Amino acid sequence: MERPLNKMTITDIQVKGKRILVRVDFNVPMNEKSQVILDDTRIKAALPTIMYLCKEGAKVILCSHLGEPNGKVIDTLRLSPVGKRLSVITDKKVICADDCIGPEVEEVVGKLAFGDILLLENLRFHSEEKTNDPGFAQSLSRLADIYVNEAFGTLHRSHASIVGITKFLPAVAGFLVEKELEKLGSVLDKPIRPLGAIIGGAKVGDKISLIENMLEKVNYLFIGGGMVSTFLKVQGYEIGNSLVEDDKLKLADSIMNKAINKGVHLFLPVDLLISDSFTADSTYKNVTVDKILPQWYIMDIGKSTIEKYKKALGNCRTILWNGPMGVYEFTNFSNGTSSIANLLATLKNAITIIGGGSTAEAINKLGLTDKMTHVSTGGGASLKVLEGATLPGLSALMDKQI
Repeated sequence: MERPLNKMTITDIQVKGKRILVRVDFNVPMNEKSQVILDDTRIKAALPTIMYLCKEGAKVILCSHLGEPNGKVIDTLRLSPVGKRLSVITDKKVICADDCIGPEVEEVVGKLAFGDILLLENLRFHSEEKTNDPGFAQSLSRLADIYVNEAFGTLHRSHASIVGITKFLPAVAGFLVEKELEKLGSVLDKPIRPLGAIIGGAKVGDKISLIENMLEKVNYLFIGGGMVSTFLKVQGYEIGNSLVEDDKLKLADSIMNKAINKGVHLFLPVDLLISDSFTADSTYKNVTVDKILPQWYIMDIGKSTIEKYKKALGNCRTILWNGPMGVYEFTNFSNGTSSIANLLATLKNAITIIGGGSTAEAINKLGLTDKMTHVSTGGGASLKVLEGATLPGLSALMDKQI
């Protein structure tokens, strides 16, 4: 994967007096009925770039998607509530367009003063956005002189506003993209050791590339979440009604052997919270891994596992976390995730990197975002970075002139 410093950023170009189209990731969680934004983390993350461009005297034109309208105009997925929140945060008037392309939008752009902010309507109201349609990308390009990608969470997508647009405008990275790639890249390149990786989530299959890449780099590897059942079945344990990826059993076995061969300290749960049904108010108990009951569900890591993980994590100087430890959405099964999060928040001598997605949501919900070194704004994109994969949206940006 290309490092961020190999790509041009907004400080490498002249933006004063220019129309700047900024691809942001304002795909924020929202109550569709009340139109209340539930978490504005992604909006705030783009502020440094937005305010820099305003201060430098550019016309700032923001574009984003929200939800999955599948090429249709859906009123509950309009971006106007985001525009209102952005206006409050910036203390500046944010103009909201009725569309994202077309003569009427071009006319609105023409009337902007330098330093103004315009938020275009949901890109995905046009199906051509997701198909990376050249005509749609060209229509977007007519609105601006320069393109800035500030949507880290979408860099792994080959969409018109991410890749196609770069064929028509000079394209550079914003401050958030630069920061994300530097923070995540530091884990891959020259981490302060010992380096520990906590990998959770539902399926081994979703994290194969991540686990295999981390095995080449980490000193400690901690496994949690739904994927635990696959590792337990390989070892011959009862896993009850828990989902297991039978086609990944050989892979799980290979991972365990590879960890031994590479001298990686692999930590698997020694006890778990199991439940008689996959519901929030079910009957549950803490059992050792050899006492899992038939027909029951694995829901979270247990108390002894939490203590074992916490003790080992205390030895690490750099910690990467991707994926919750259990079904954290249910209060009774959130202890594994919250305990690990609270530990990381207290480690003063460790660099703590949270790899976006549901892990970032959990950290935000616990109010611990400011206690971590870095909480990524992108789930899928951060996963691709940590896998060592190429990001189409990053590759499309202009190379830095050396």
